[in-house]
Amino acid sequence: MPSAPRAGAGPDAAAPDLPAPIVSVVVPVRNEAPNIGPLVDEIEAALGAVPHEIVYVDDGSTDGTGDALAAARAAGAPLRWLRHRASCGQSAAVITGVKAARGRWIATLDGDGQNDPADIPRLLARAEAEAAAGRRTLVAGHRVNRKDSGVKRYTSRIANAIRSRLLRDATPDTGCGLKVFPRDLFLELPHFDHMHRFLPALTLRQGGHVVSEPVNHRPRVRGVSNYGTLDRLLVSIFDLVGMAWLQRRGRRPEIERDAAP
Repeated sequence: MPSAPRAGAGPDAAAPDLPAPIVSVVVPVRNEAPNIGPLVDEIEAALGAVPHEIVYVDDGSTDGTGDALAAARAAGAPLRWLRHRASCGQSAAVITGVKAARGRWIATLDGDGQNDPADIPRLLARAEAEAAAGRRTLVAGHRVNRKDSGVKRYTSRIANAIRSRLLRDATPDTGCGLKVFPRDLFLELPHFDHMHRFLPALTLRQGGHVVSEPVNHRPRVRGVSNYGTLDRLLVSIFDLVGMAWLQRRGRRPEIERDAAP
């Protein structure tokens, strides 16, 4: 289980002055001050026709991330944020954000600007179509033309190949931060450190469906990576063992009829 995040300074998570959203965009960040304003502007442009909110989780930043978030909120963005007093990792930040979100749908997005918010409406439409067909579905972004360094691409290929063979999660790119899924489905999943890398497998374990959609991927133009490269391979491989164990221990009861007299 991830260590319990310690809440810190930031606007009240309830934010009663904001209208009820259809989708909550959850963005975990650590030391991403230069990327806050540009990414918020892009999210607003992409979702201008959709009732939405933006939920940032500041995972113990030591730069001007808090000031940048305050400036974006003051400029009129439907933005809320929470802060971990100490960094607890990307998964813990996603968990904090989804719990605080008010939308039926969650869209997760990396805070470094490499995911393109313009893809969110298309993934949301796919998720809504799946729901209309009676399926609770996680729509995962697939970065078909990655703009990362050679080291990141290499480690991701290895991790994806091993993960796919062990977990059979029907997903070519679980490392993409851009995903859309029902909030209630996420809240039913087991929560643990690095769980964000295994959301497709966890969704299947819970009886949900998983589909992938090609998405744009962009090079990082501001700042540096704050959630190292090593965990993309070594830590993920260790986590795979635990995830494989968890997957094999899951059983979903099938209810035949109401037991009430």
